[in-house]
Amino acid sequence: SGPINENIANTIKKHNLSVTSVLSGNRNFEGRVSPHTTLNYLASPPLVVAYAFLGSMNASLDSFGDGKISLKDIWPTNDEIKEYEDKFLTSKIFEKYNTVFDGTPEWRSIKEPGGSKYSWSDKSTYIKKPPFFENIKESTKINDIIDARILAILGDSTTTDHISPAGSIAPDSAAGIYLKSLNINVRDFNSFGSRRGNHEVMMRGTFSNIRLRNKMVDKMGGFTLYENEKEPIFIYDASQKYQKNNIPLVVIAGKDYGMGSSRDWAAKGTSLLGVKAVISKSFERIHRSNLIGMGVLPLEFQENIDLDEWAKNYDQKITIKLDNLSPGEIIQAKFSKLGSLNLKCRIDTNNEFLYYKNKGILHYFLKHST
Repeated sequence: SGPINENIANTIKKHNLSVTSVLSGNRNFEGRVSPHTTLNYLASPPLVVAYAFLGSMNASLDSFGDGKISLKDIWPTNDEIKEYEDKFLTSKIFEKYNTVFDGTPEWRSIKEPGGSKYSWSDKSTYIKKPPFFENIKESTKINDIIDARILAILGDSTTTDHISPAGSIAPDSAAGIYLKSLNINVRDFNSFGSRRGNHEVMMRGTFSNIRLRNKMVDKMGGFTLYENEKEPIFIYDASQKYQKNNIPLVVIAGKDYGMGSSRDWAAKGTSLLGVKAVISKSFERIHRSNLIGMGVLPLEFQENIDLDEWAKNYDQKITIKLDNLSPGEIIQAKFSKLGSLNLKCRIDTNNEFLYYKNKGILHYFLKHST
């Protein structure tokens, strides 16, 4: 993973090529290995080597080069693997961990601050004090969602990697522009995964995967339309405009919303963007629970919805009364252009309902900690 040869990258972009990667890890989400690979296949390490020799996914694995070498010639036997294990997998390679808690000279030279609380540094672009614990209130009153706007309309199988990418930060993305404003060189951007301690970066990265398709705009990536404006803007920028005017937001999605690896920032970023509810055809189990943990209400369509038709009517207001909300309840939402629809509350348990009433699991545990 990481940057590929610049000439290759430019050729891919110039000719709009669909190129592939083959990897032995499990990071085959779109844009994760490289923003330039659209197809990413999982394979065993020997098959990765084999495809590297072939240089194409269209070639046959039966033979290589002039046909004199076959897959069995390069595939290691069990005896060969055992030989290497016996030779190299010894106790000696673990001896270095005897001093692991001493740290390197560089680590030991760091001057640590005193006190019982972490000393936040305004200069750090990796670790910033997050706003999760601001405005904590004792009240557990659930507020109605009044005149909300749609931030994004997403299709089926939107993954947590689409919602909160962990890969490289593009220079022309909202997060990239933010880092450049801090005079950070593009080569030092690193990845979203490495900057997850900085909510300013992660908020800008939410819904910014280069393969994310928001049906509201004819443009791939983290873009949306703000109110009645015609030109797409970053989803982050739109959310800031809405929040400045105290306008709540919702996300509309298809089936299996939030599938993929569990990722805390997929829920954290959604919450910080001012999204009060995600309305989808169905949810992935863990992400549904994570949304509740960040105070975002998961709601499920009870009727067959054509999301492409909805995209034509994105500029509408949504009101959802929540005064009698309870786990699994069917509630009614009013859409200014599409009428009323029944939605199922996907808060499934009493504990989840308790967290939601307290504006999320973080607020709940802070209130009840001793």
